[in-house]
This record gives sequence, C-alpha cells and structure tokens, in this order.
Amino acid sequence: MAAASTEPLQPPRLQQLLERDPYLAPFRTDFQRRYSLFYNHLKNIEESEGGLDKFTKSYKTFGVNQLADGGIYCKEWAPGAEAVFLAGDFNGWNPFSHPYKKLEYGKWELFIPPKDGCSPVPHGSKLKVVIRAQNGALLYRISPWARYVVRDEDKVNYDWVHWNPPQSYIHKNPSPKRLKSLRIYESHVGIASPEGKVASYKNFTYNVLPRIKDLGYNCVQLMAIMEHAYYASFGYQVTSFFAASSRYGTPDDLKEMIDVAHSMGITVLLDVVHSHASKNSEDGLNQFDGTDSCFFHSGYRGNHQLWDSRLFDYANWEVLRFLLSNLRMWIEDYRFDGFRFDGVTSMLYHHHGIGTGFSGDYNEYFGLHVDEDALCYLMLANHMINSLHPECITIAEDVSGMPALCRPVAEGGGGFDYRLAMAIPDKWIQIIKELKDEDWNMGNIVHTLTNRRYEEKYIAYAESHDQALVGDKTLAFRLMDAEMYTNMSVLMPLTPVIDRGIQLHKMIRLITHALGGESYLNFMGNEFGHPEWLDFPRIGNNESYHYARRQFNLTEDDLLRYKFLNAFDRDMNKLEERFGWLASPQAYVSEKHESNKVIAFERAGLIFIFNFHPYQSYVDYRVGIETPGKYKILLDSDAGEYGGHQRLDHNTEYFSEEYPHNYRPNSIMTTFSQPPRGCPMHQIKVYIPSRVALVLQNTDIPK
Repeated sequence: MAAASTEPLQPPRLQQLLERDPYLAPFRTDFQRRYSLFYNHLKNIEESEGGLDKFTKSYKTFGVNQLADGGIYCKEWAPGAEAVFLAGDFNGWNPFSHPYKKLEYGKWELFIPPKDGCSPVPHGSKLKVVIRAQNGALLYRISPWARYVVRDEDKVNYDWVHWNPPQSYIHKNPSPKRLKSLRIYESHVGIASPEGKVASYKNFTYNVLPRIKDLGYNCVQLMAIMEHAYYASFGYQVTSFFAASSRYGTPDDLKEMIDVAHSMGITVLLDVVHSHASKNSEDGLNQFDGTDSCFFHSGYRGNHQLWDSRLFDYANWEVLRFLLSNLRMWIEDYRFDGFRFDGVTSMLYHHHGIGTGFSGDYNEYFGLHVDEDALCYLMLANHMINSLHPECITIAEDVSGMPALCRPVAEGGGGFDYRLAMAIPDKWIQIIKELKDEDWNMGNIVHTLTNRRYEEKYIAYAESHDQALVGDKTLAFRLMDAEMYTNMSVLMPLTPVIDRGIQLHKMIRLITHALGGESYLNFMGNEFGHPEWLDFPRIGNNESYHYARRQFNLTEDDLLRYKFLNAFDRDMNKLEERFGWLASPQAYVSEKHESNKVIAFERAGLIFIFNFHPYQSYVDYRVGIETPGKYKILLDSDAGEYGGHQRLDHNTEYFSEEYPHNYRPNSIMTTFSQPPRGCPMHQIKVYIPSRVALVLQNTDIPK
C-alpha cells in the first residue's frame, strides 16, 4: 500500500467556498486536512486496488458468488479468526469439509468446483460461515455479504439462504433523469396497507405506487429495506447490509417494485444505515470473527450508548471496501437512484451528538471532536456515487448543520446533494404545543423556514416518520386529537377543533412546501392526517399489528373529511410540478405581520399569502409584489373540495397598482364579481379570510 502524503492538500475549489462564507476562513487548515485524508485514501485505492471502480465492486467477489463455469468462489475478511470454513445443506452441515485458504490482510478464500456442470451450492439452500475463534470456539455466522436471509416462524434468528435463481428479474425501464424539484414520499413497505400484517413488495407495487403518482410525488424514499432482525427498529438496527428484507418478499419482488416505479417516472431512494449496526452476532455483523472489533471499533468507542449498537471503524480499509461496495450493489443490482444517509450527525462527531446542543457556533464543526475518518468515508461515498452514477442523489440526515456538508468535495465539502431541514418539524411541534393561535410569531416561522446555509439544498418537511411513532404525535393528532375518532364524518357538524385542525394542517404544509427548502418530504399517510400513531408489534402491545399499518382506505370514503386533506396535498404537489418553486431561488418575503398574522412572499413567479389569524378576516389588504399584471387564484385552501368555507370567488381578478408597498415596487388590488358581505362593489384591496392560504398567478405571464 502506498505511503500517504503528510503535506496538507488544498481542495481545488476551496477558495470559492471561503469567499461565499467568510466565517469559514479561520478553518482553512481543517478543510485542507480533511481533503488530504480523502485524497490519500483515493490515491491508495487507485494504487493498491486497481481503482475505485474495481474496489467498490467487491460485492461481486466477497461472500459467496457463482462463477461462469458453475463453480462457487467464496471470500471473507475475518482478521481475528484462526480458521474459516463453509457449511450448509450442500455438505450435510459438515463444519470442516470446506476450509478457506488464508490470504494476506485477514482475508480468506475458498473455491468449490462445479458438480456435474452445475453449482455445488443449489439456489435456496442454507449456508453458514464457520469461524474458529482464537479461543478455539466454533462460531456459526452469516456472511456480512449475504444477499438473502430469512427467518422461519418458529425461530428467533435469521438463516442465510443462497440466492441464485435460474432467472432473475430483468429491469425493463430506465431510471428517471435527475429531478430539479424533488417531492419525496417517505415510505415503509411493511406498513403500507390498511390490513394488520406485514405488507409486501407486491402490495406496494400495485397498490401504493399508483397512489404516490396520483398525489404528485415524484420520488419515494424507502425505509427498512436493508435486513433487520427486529421489525420494531424501523429498519435502523441493520443485521445484513447486502440483503433486501425478506419479510416483504424476494429480491426479485423488490427489483420489480423499483422497475415499476421507474416506469411511472418515480425516483427511488434507499434509506441507508451506515452510521451503526445491530449488536446481533448470530445473524448480524457483531463479533463476526470472534473479536469485538473486525468491522467496528473495539471497546467503548465501538458502542453507541443510546442506540445500543455497534459503531464502524471508518479508518479501516476493509470497512471502507464493505460500505462503499454496499452502496454500489444497491445502485447496480436493484437500481436505486440514490440514498438518504441516516444518522449522519452520529457519524460526524466523536460525541455522536449525545447531550450536545448545536448553537451554530462554527467551532462546533471543527476540532478534535469531529470524527474526520467518518467524514472522509462520506466524502468518498459521495465522490464514488457522483463519479460512477452522476444521476444518483444523496441526502444527509444531519441535525448539527455542519457547514459545506452539501457542497462538492472539490470545495472541501461533504459532497451531499441535500440535507434535511430538521429544525422545521421541531418548530411546528413547539408552536402547536406551547402557543395559543393568537400568539404565533410570524417572524419566527419565516426565520425557521428560510434559515438555511447559502447554496446548500434543504429538504423541507412539516413532519416525517419520527413524528408518527408511538410516544410522539403527528400534526393532525396534535391539532385534532381525540375528535379525529368522532367528528371526521361529513354527516357530523363541523366542530371548532376539527375546523381548526383541517385549516391549519393545509396551511402548515403549503408554507413549508413553498418556503422551507429546495425539496419537500412527507411521510406516508400524514398527507391526509392519518388518525393513528405508528407502533410495531412488540411485547408491550401484545405483538399487535393494529398500529403498524396505514389506513389509505379512509381517503376513499366520501363521508369522511380525510379526503379533503388528501386532495389538497395532491393539488399542492401538482401546482409545484407546474411552476417548480422548489427549483427556484429562495422566496422573497414581503410581509410577516405579527398582529395581523399575515405572511406574504413571492417565489417562482407566484404570490403566496397566508392569514394565520384564528378569526380575523381582511377585506381591504394590500400585498406588495415585484411584477405588475393581472393575477388570479391558483390554489385556495378555503375551497370546498379541501374542506374549506368557500369564502373566495375564484373569478376574482387581482390587478397590480404602481404603488410601492413593503419594499416592493408594486402592489395588488382586486375587483369582486360578488364582494364579501358588507363590502361595496368597487375596487378594493385583497380579501384574505381567516386561516386561509392563497396562491396567485400573474395571468399576463402564462406558465
């Protein structure tokens, strides 16, 4: 292996980054050190492994792989093992008949010749890697590279099943081109059914994907795909990194699901968990070679004290091979279009974000508390994906706000395309939980929605799966609570609680969508205000599946008000699809009036007006605008099809006036074909009912 350079290297475009954010200038050497680590890793991969392309294809040689002549080639990395064997159905579970040959650097290999021209290990047969540990014990393990693992109903642990069908699913449709406006439907295959059971890939393919398409989402982000023994972990305690979860079906079922999504023009992202791993040893990575290290740090550093899981040693060469190859496999075998990296904050810092409140002080992002080995891995991952599959998208789940995480590696950044705007859902929870409607602070809402790092793309969301879990509450539940069970029928009088909940639910989503970022995310079911939390089968609930489901059927019942929220979510997405505000420059906010509770802004040539006042409507309101012209209503949260009170006439035309207002050169007025009660028939300013959101289009500039 080539010796690494000791001289710090300057990222080629670092100066551009420092000019864009002068506060980063004192940390120039940190960027140089991080980039040097990345560069030296890349150089060593090129010199020692034949290049990044070959290095990240290791999933084709490690584990158990079929050769063209029918033989089987097996390879493992088990540096702490005294001996390694392969046992299974194919050899009557003889633990010693097929020993691996020891290679350099802790690697082991085994070649099994074909049997009568056929594979000696039949498709569907069970296997185990047998490790003789340093203390002489025999350990039966699943290969870290296993592609399919299953659990029989009468067993606790998963079994490794050799997956080599005579005919695998062949993708028919090309992956979509990289999207400019990303509207993400965060999904979990297992709960994607009204029935109380583990739903399947097939169910998602034929019942959920059409729904996602109809709702106007162009991207689905799949959780809990990487195999996890504990269903209730929501997929975040991964046991087999290369295996698609068998509880939903076969690998071919997942491939078909992704292919059908592609046929609909839907991008498919994988929620990838490289921040930690399950502590399971018999069906996980832990103690694979009989030691407490191997893929992980040994001792205290190798354990996450809150998640009770193992932490990868990102400085280890074989760990880099394993994780980078893992990403490559999901892209090339399954045709995923990118990744949402979970737990990035835990990776970036030695303290893992535990007990740390990030204030935004730049010293929090640089220094000895930063795990630069982990950051280097993320830079390598993004560099590899961008180099080999430039259409793919990467998203960072980072609550700390590390600067330049979503800037190119050439600038010294982390290389991610997007980061999650994690402060936004917390802000909505805090507002609803702690404040009366009259006390909502418009300036604070706008600040939270617009407070993002310059030229780093953010994914805005009002709530995700985190808020749907038992122990927390969705926005719909916080707004309407128990009345969702009794007063959501259109045959019942509209109560103040349900009315407030429905109107604010729509307004919160629209303002988050339009103002909060360069992409938008929603967790499945939350778009229509799913009435129940999410809780997986466990001992504490008598292994019940009652709450591990999504009741999509509620939106199809014309007698229930859930259909109103569903329709608004659909039309909101369809409107973004037409005008592309997510791909447009950040909005210009012309008004955030505290006493009136009005917020107004312009983005993508549209005017967005929100009146959050609980009871005050305005029949004489002036709104400042940039572009003169005639405006009409495109979206009205008060419309009848959205469960509103139909207080606005959609034939109303709003005319601009060369009258500066709120630092805009023009403002708009309106002429009513049918004015509000008590309002004379003449030219007046904008009518904004209480708890209403409006989107206006300049009809003099067709779109």
